[in-house]
Parts: sequence; C-alpha cells; structure tokens
Amino acid sequence: MSVVIVGGNECMEGKYKEICNGHGCDAKVFCKLKGSLQGRIGSPDLMILFTNTVSHKMMRCAMQNIADKTQVVYSHSSSGSSLKQILQQYAD
Repeated sequence: MSVVIVGGNECMEGKYKEICNGHGCDAKVFCKLKGSLQGRIGSPDLMILFTNTVSHKMMRCAMQNIADKTQVVYSHSSSGSSLKQILQQYAD
C-alpha cells in the first residue's frame, strides 16, 4: 500500500516513514511546501493530512493533485501514535 503524508513535524519525518514501513506501506512525506506538489504525490492508496501542522495552501495543493481512488484521512494530531492508529485501520 502506498501512503502520502502531508503536514506533520519535520523532525518526525524519518519516524513517519519507519512507522509506515512497519505496516508494510511505502511512504512519501511532505512536511513543508518545497516547490510544487504537482506530479510529486502520484496516485497513492491513502493520503493522510495532519491538519494541525499543514498550511491551507499546502492542503489545497495536495487535494487538487490526488487520484479519484485515493482515500483521504484527516487527523488533527501529527503524533506517531495517531499515525499508527490510522494505519492499523486502513492498512492492515
């Protein structure tokens, strides 16, 4: 399963990828808007938006560039435990 995480803390980027790998998922993490997200997101199975730590501009960009089959999950918390709960629900 492919996962894209938009938002979150930069210091947690490696931990997000590690948690996703532990659930058998390939992950792309975009904590900050560096250039355009267009073409970089691809067509993941699951997109997780950490709403507390993402700008409105970045969220709009991400939502415009996803495929129709992509499930979108919003989470106010950007902690590792909230990511684990989301992945247990959608990836397992």
